[in-house]
Amino acid sequence: MPRPLKVAVQMDPLGGIDINGDSTFALMLEAQARGYELFVYQVEALSLSEGRRTPDAPRAARVTARARPVTVQRKAGAHATFGDEQVIDLSAIDLVLMSQDPRFDMAYITATHILEHIHGVGPGRALVVNNPAAVRNAPEKLLVTHYPDLMPPTLVTWDVAAIRDFRAKWGDIIVKPLFGNGGAGVFRIRQDDPNLNALLEMHFARSREPLMIQRYEPAVRKGDKRIILVDGRPVGAIDRIPAEGETRSNMHVGGRPVGAALPARARALCAPLGPFLRDQGLIFVGIDVIGEWLTEINVTSPTGLQEIDRFDGTNTAGLIWDAIVSRLATVDVGA
Repeated sequence: MPRPLKVAVQMDPLGGIDINGDSTFALMLEAQARGYELFVYQVEALSLSEGRRTPDAPRAARVTARARPVTVQRKAGAHATFGDEQVIDLSAIDLVLMSQDPRFDMAYITATHILEHIHGVGPGRALVVNNPAAVRNAPEKLLVTHYPDLMPPTLVTWDVAAIRDFRAKWGDIIVKPLFGNGGAGVFRIRQDDPNLNALLEMHFARSREPLMIQRYEPAVRKGDKRIILVDGRPVGAIDRIPAEGETRSNMHVGGRPVGAALPARARALCAPLGPFLRDQGLIFVGIDVIGEWLTEINVTSPTGLQEIDRFDGTNTAGLIWDAIVSRLATVDVGA
């Protein structure tokens, strides 16, 4: 019988999560049910230093984290019990689950560089899920632009004149920060809305980042479909219905999840993504589909696992762990 895995979870503070909606919590519950040993740490507790010299790696890097062992339970207000803090060598465990919110800034990018030093399978390595190099190269609103035939009309730019021209062409548009998440800073701007200029001035006064502009898709009123893919294979979906008077469908801002099937069009959108995701080591991915169009590819702890399980009676976290165990059984996880 194989030994239990040692798993370190890099996430936002565990005490503040929604235990009935958080995907990382669902993965932790499933890991614990399988007998895995869990540690948890925040990204600020991550360190990179020079490791011990060896003939094969004379200046090998050492990646450590100030972490705490943890047990979890589905009991609100008492969902986590921590052991004493300790410094753990991440290359000495089996898996690092990188699950902090994707605030895609230099701190986030630096963490992927640090974890890349240990990513792999075998002695002196720990499998990082998802592959940190692939995560770094796949900011969620930019990755989708590699599939232009699958997405609605889209513009990524700093150019205010180009944004005005885009609205003149399509009339009703969505304006969103390129590196935002959870629906923060997303606006619907209609053809006759006088606030576009003020919105652009406000954004560019605060940020050097470009904006993503997309044609508004009325089908969102029937639901923004979140599809979970495990090792490139779609395993379940929910529709997120925007609240009354709200453009955004994200559950963080009141979107209501309802059960959803995977129609032929949704499966067709997943088909070209599967091989790429598998090859890149992106085991756990969520994609967003509005009507006929793919709008985002989310590669850092996508929401939706618990909602899918409640509607479908499946164990999506179990499917993810099965895929991880399969990867751990390989000699090399690739790039």
